[in-house]
Amino acid sequence: MKEKFEELLMRFLVWREKNIKDSTFILIVCFLVGICCGTAAVLLKTLIHYIQTLLTENFRADGANYLYLLYPAIGILLSGLYVKYIVKDDISHGVTKILYAISQNKSRIKPHNIWTSITASSVTIGFGGSVGAEAPIVLTGAAIGSNIGRLFRLESRTLMLLVGCGAGAGIAGIFKAPIAGVVFVIEVLMLDLTTTSVLPLLITSVTAATLSYVLTGPEAMFQFTQTQDFLFERIPYVLLLGIFCGLISLYFTRAMIWFEGKMRKVKEYRKKFFIGASLLSILIFLFPPLYGEGYTTIVDLLATRYQHLMDGSMFYFLNQNYWGLVLFLVGVALFKVFASSATNAGGGCGGTFGPSLFLGAVVGFVFAYASNGIGRIPFLPVDNFSLMGMAGVMAGVMHAPLLGVFLIAETTGGYSLFLPLLIVSTSSYATIMAFEKHSIYTMRLAQKGELITHHKDKAVLTFMQIGKVIERDFEEVKPDMYLGDMVAVIARSHRNMFPVTDDKGILLGVVLLDDIRNIMFRPELYKRFKVSKFMVSTGSKIRSDMTMEQAMRLFDETKAWNLPVVGPEGEYIGFVSKSKIFNYYREILLENYSED
Repeated sequence: MKEKFEELLMRFLVWREKNIKDSTFILIVCFLVGICCGTAAVLLKTLIHYIQTLLTENFRADGANYLYLLYPAIGILLSGLYVKYIVKDDISHGVTKILYAISQNKSRIKPHNIWTSITASSVTIGFGGSVGAEAPIVLTGAAIGSNIGRLFRLESRTLMLLVGCGAGAGIAGIFKAPIAGVVFVIEVLMLDLTTTSVLPLLITSVTAATLSYVLTGPEAMFQFTQTQDFLFERIPYVLLLGIFCGLISLYFTRAMIWFEGKMRKVKEYRKKFFIGASLLSILIFLFPPLYGEGYTTIVDLLATRYQHLMDGSMFYFLNQNYWGLVLFLVGVALFKVFASSATNAGGGCGGTFGPSLFLGAVVGFVFAYASNGIGRIPFLPVDNFSLMGMAGVMAGVMHAPLLGVFLIAETTGGYSLFLPLLIVSTSSYATIMAFEKHSIYTMRLAQKGELITHHKDKAVLTFMQIGKVIERDFEEVKPDMYLGDMVAVIARSHRNMFPVTDDKGILLGVVLLDDIRNIMFRPELYKRFKVSKFMVSTGSKIRSDMTMEQAMRLFDETKAWNLPVVGPEGEYIGFVSKSKIFNYYREILLENYSED
């Protein structure tokens, strides 16, 4: 069966090359990617909704529900066992994986990511895991784009574009927000928007969003009706909200990275699960809005139905207490990051996209609600500020101000608040950039030097790998060799530089042809001088685990044209020359940034 399929595929590819232009075929493939991603997004949303409804529809509103202590633990246990024993691969940190695939893995994403993230995240979130479904659907969409592109044998530059298209289509499909899908690819995945990429991105995003509309209805994801006009006298408070959102985003990012670092030190799976499940279950029991994505809470805040936010908790009796509600939501905001981190650390699967939206809505509401309670400033409509808070925290956490604006406007229909959305997003982004230059997604890759950026020079260097430019055709010599032996080595070599290594292969120095030219033609000296006498130190060395950007910085500092490459223990590997790097640089530049 497999051989028959391969034969039919090859026949189709031959026919396609003769009858369909490459540019036209790419658009057809993008349409197919959009259909698949839209279907996957609707499937994921449906599964999560079905599981949550099945488990919680009979929960009481006027008191604590002790099943909150059980469901989240079961969810991350099932998800963790599925990943550990069935998938047998890490499927967490979906957006980070896509960034790595684009910058370091030739845009290749494993085929199982097409369905494994959907399965694991639907169980995790449906049972109460306090994470979002957006990162899993983005990874699913990117995997769809990557594998469809590989199926049709498309080149690496087109494969990168399809990965971006799939990721954008995932966002567009799950939020019914095609513009946000395109902006996500540009700001978060950091792919350049060129004349050749804009149409494919639009086709996939619009196709996925349209399919989502057809299958789930035309309603916006978060229903919002503006009950009050925006007044310009509120602009200072909008600006303050943006700064506040930036600081909250910084807290969210730093706390999550810190918690993840602590949990990484726990090596035993059962211990990790126990810590994550216990923390998650207790937090959800105390603060039920932390259950799942929290989108029900967002809808209630936007509709000003905040009188029942403490339903199902032990704090039910404080529902009508003004400052009791504020304190409850402050607790929700502070502990959301730990609930999300515990979900993933304990074995669950989900992303930070949804939690940032949830946190933003809560922060915006608390900002306006508490200000109104003080009563010394103009009245601030809590629904408007909840909406703006969503944009602010998203812009800060993801370092994507335009995404914050367009996603919130599209998912809520709040286009009339476009100006304050811009103000909040910009001020939040500016605030967090003063403290943290990398988003929560890019921080892990940036620490390893594996992050692609909009800076083309740095982006090209990111694509380049040290191993691809190492030249190994240098004749090695030993320090105890005589000059006569050295001359024999020179005679059979076409290089003018010779690495000196010991018996364990450790690089000791280098012999330069120019340094011995005056004695190499004097036979009477052949048994007088040893290599150890006329070898010189290599100075700076490139380690095999360095990034290309670090290597180029070393070239700039030393002004050298050639530098040796050594392994972790100092063992000699080869040399890297600037000319080799420049040729490789040009190849990568033409391959990934040409618009032809």
